[in-house]
Amino acid sequence: MSDTTATRPEPVRLTDLAAPEFSPDAQAIVDAVGSMAAGVQLASEPLMAAAVAQTGLDDFGPMDFVERLDVLTGALEAEAGLSPMGRVSAAGMLTGLMVNRLLLTDLLARHPEIHDVEIEAPIIIAGLPRTGTTHLHNLISADPALRSLPYWESLQPVPFPAEAELVGTDDDPRIARCDMALGAMDVLMPYFKRMHEMTTWHVHEEIQLLAIDVSTMLFDTMAPMPTWRDYYLAHDQTPHYEYMKTVLKAMQWLRGGERWILKSPQHLEQFGPLTSTFPDATVLVTHRDPVSVMVSMSTMVAYSARTSLSPVDPHQIAGYWADRLETMLNAAMRDRELLPADQSTDILFGDFMADDVGTVRRIYELADQPFSGTAEAAIRGYIDTHQRDRHGKVVFEPERLGLDLPARRDAMRPYSERFAVPDEPW
Repeated sequence: MSDTTATRPEPVRLTDLAAPEFSPDAQAIVDAVGSMAAGVQLASEPLMAAAVAQTGLDDFGPMDFVERLDVLTGALEAEAGLSPMGRVSAAGMLTGLMVNRLLLTDLLARHPEIHDVEIEAPIIIAGLPRTGTTHLHNLISADPALRSLPYWESLQPVPFPAEAELVGTDDDPRIARCDMALGAMDVLMPYFKRMHEMTTWHVHEEIQLLAIDVSTMLFDTMAPMPTWRDYYLAHDQTPHYEYMKTVLKAMQWLRGGERWILKSPQHLEQFGPLTSTFPDATVLVTHRDPVSVMVSMSTMVAYSARTSLSPVDPHQIAGYWADRLETMLNAAMRDRELLPADQSTDILFGDFMADDVGTVRRIYELADQPFSGTAEAAIRGYIDTHQRDRHGKVVFEPERLGLDLPARRDAMRPYSERFAVPDEPW
């Protein structure tokens, strides 16, 4: 293994969370995108009309999503505090989801055999960000025997019909579009990759697929929106997990694969829908000191808000997410027994970091997946080329977030004791 420690950038402190400072190139992007905000309508009808115009299609499939889209756009207007760029970005994201819905419905109509595709015994990671889920996801995804979801495919799982012949080639336009978007993101948020690396081929979460049915906690990351959060939590998510499974079937039919490796923090509070949708899944539940997760995730969300919210209030964001994470972990603790004992396991962050390959080997045994020489070589090859913190570290400073860490730790003590999660020093 090569040692890149000497070439790693120095750690940084994010001193501008509340008052973002942009490079000249980043400011130019912010101003250019923000100048289009006046013409943006954040409402269901114009967003759907824009998607129809982009695709030439008009069948969205079951229309129950419109109510959810109305709730979401209402919350974005009333509660989010979007900046001009944030307004344009939100409209672009939601229009993209509507485009994906149109494309999926069209593909299913032309190829109904997709419904017969089997999603067999997926391996599913359920854990909060910063608990080792990304590293675990990447390690298992390195195995060529498993099917994973690259970031570009998560953004547009079904191609435009005119681009269908390029599926499976390096010339697939979806890849180039993702490259362009990530290039801009790197200019706007140059330190984001220190907290969560995003590349075009980086494996991503299926939470992006749930968003196509407009029912996911992904929207919580756009801004603190209590109305959306409460609406989402009040509804059974099983139908939306079934919709996501249909998207997986379409992607498997388009690009192949036999056994999926999936991941999302949302699954922690949705063990019921998860197990009913994927009854033969192997579920890996990751755990880490909740206080560490709250500090690091709140910092990451506050940093990413610099392009979308105005003003950026790190205290509000941190309080919202600390509450949200408590809700998720309490749900996981409440529903843990819904996961079959012979198809699930709990993984402590410290144990995984101390022996990542050994942890994967044990997961393969549980999942009845061959840990072949090819698999091990691919996994070790990933480790050799993806050293931890190779982009540099962010120094997390909880005082910038306004969190009462002792109180938060006390509130989550039942969870930590239930799963034998050790405290980390703060």
